[in-house]
Amino acid sequence: MRLMLQAAALSLACAAGVACATTVTTPPLMPVLPPPDIILRSDAPAQAAPPRAAALATGQVAPTTSTTASTTAALDRALAGDWRSAANVARDKYRHPRETLGFFGFRDDLTVIEIWPSGGWYAEVLAPALREHGRYIGVVPKAVGDAKQKASTQRGNDALRAKFAKRPDLFDKAELRESDNAAPDLGPPASADLLLTFRNAHNWVMAGNEQAMFKAFYAVLKPGGTLGVVDHRAAPNQPPAEMQTSGYLPEAYVIALAEAAGFRLAGKSEVNANPRDTKDYPGGVWTLPPTLAKGDTDRAKYLAIGESDRMTLRFTKP
Repeated sequence: MRLMLQAAALSLACAAGVACATTVTTPPLMPVLPPPDIILRSDAPAQAAPPRAAALATGQVAPTTSTTASTTAALDRALAGDWRSAANVARDKYRHPRETLGFFGFRDDLTVIEIWPSGGWYAEVLAPALREHGRYIGVVPKAVGDAKQKASTQRGNDALRAKFAKRPDLFDKAELRESDNAAPDLGPPASADLLLTFRNAHNWVMAGNEQAMFKAFYAVLKPGGTLGVVDHRAAPNQPPAEMQTSGYLPEAYVIALAEAAGFRLAGKSEVNANPRDTKDYPGGVWTLPPTLAKGDTDRAKYLAIGESDRMTLRFTKP
């Protein structure tokens, strides 16, 4: 596996025009970009090469959906809920919540941890769907950094708590935990069935916390548990250094992060793909909706493109 990961990282560096050596030396353990250094970690759990289905080898796996009537009914109610704003419902066509959760093997009787729920777009679906038979836990970042950063983080966390408090009939059983992203503690070891994170890995890469986060994901999941990751997918020729600025990540890098932490890649889905996304915006992914960082400048153009092209990856903990 290590040789496979080395080859993946070297190919990323070569695509960026970085000279490729024929031998590999051991770098420091701290993240060094470019190229990704996680391939050389000596402390990653050993694992056998995972079996790969033919569909996975071609880069596409058909989404798997729960067969239980209870889960289907719970998702139907949550997605049709009157607590979802019109703006959030309008984004279903980009985020495909039913198909995405089905692919990740969501069931309404699981203990599910969502990392960085932010404004609660997925939380307002997950928490109500899990309320009767399962458990929803959202992990929000601790307010750290300078005064401005602390205030911004605290506002976001307070807004999510207020959202939950307004509807105790939906969110009274939901739990929110705070965690330091530099030294994450997500909960008791081996306590979650399913861990989900949507459009967050690029933030951890930009902060240099990605290895610590994926290691924490592995720790909190039960053996046999599932990690589901959705994030903005970089173009194949994106220079590795742009991971720090563009918001786009190479799919191979995210897979390498997860496998270095001990996970096995179980499947990929193109359910959140967007071939219209050219990924070459000077302002990065935030040029596109929903952020539309350029305001009214070329607004129609970016609305026509839609939200970003996204990888959707499912991993399992052996």
